[in-house]
Amino acid sequence: MEELLFGTGGIPLSTAKPKNLLNGIKRIAELGLGCTELEFVYGVRMTDAEAAQVATTAQKHRVKLTAHAPYYINLNAHENDKLVASQERLLQTAHVAALCGASDIAFHAAFYLQDPPGEVYPRLKQILTGLVAEIKRQYRFITLRPELMGKPSQFGSLEEVLNLCREVEGLSPCVDFAHLHSRSGKINSYYEYKSTLNQIEKKLGRSALDNMHIHLSGISYNQKAGELSHLNVRESDLNYSELLMALKEKDVRGVVICESPNLEEDALHLKETYNKGA
Repeated sequence: MEELLFGTGGIPLSTAKPKNLLNGIKRIAELGLGCTELEFVYGVRMTDAEAAQVATTAQKHRVKLTAHAPYYINLNAHENDKLVASQERLLQTAHVAALCGASDIAFHAAFYLQDPPGEVYPRLKQILTGLVAEIKRQYRFITLRPELMGKPSQFGSLEEVLNLCREVEGLSPCVDFAHLHSRSGKINSYYEYKSTLNQIEKKLGRSALDNMHIHLSGISYNQKAGELSHLNVRESDLNYSELLMALKEKDVRGVVICESPNLEEDALHLKETYNKGA
């Protein structure tokens, strides 16, 4: 990536009727944003023909596409049918994302289900090694991105995700800074953000900062449960201006997908704040 693009997780709220994905991509371009994430979070419901239209529209309007796989994925599921279904959902997302021209797929990897994290990690590593190889075989330009998660009951601490991406070739992180803050109750200052980016670079190399996939929003949380809900950035304690400052100083490139309730309003605010020097 040559720059850091800002966009929305889903169709902008101000999209003209009919509020479909094609008009949503056009609206992203009209707003001066550069990317959007295709939200398949409740299932992949798109035909191959529709996906081809999405690809054509995104290319015409120069909007970069990423995708988010369904929420119903748990690669630590104890029942075999649920484990198989989880893998199939990732493969299905990869198929449609590739036809849409999307390059990256963010996904929630697993719940611990009261299993020791040290036992969950090798299971996920084994499963994802096979999944990544299969997806790369079929869709060369698709990158799976396990997301940093905001609840302590979920697999997805910073250390877990970075280690997994270092040990499974072809896997890259989706860094949700709001989740990172809510999971720890910390990591909310310029120096902590800079340290996080340095950790990513140390473990995964400079190339990881040259093509980052970032999720960002305000966040409501508590010490016990971690993440509770997404908020607009100016309605939460997330120190987003210092995060943007750290991203700029480290010359981070890639995409920032805004997941605030007001979507494009915050995406534009984040872009403006970043361009002003944070």
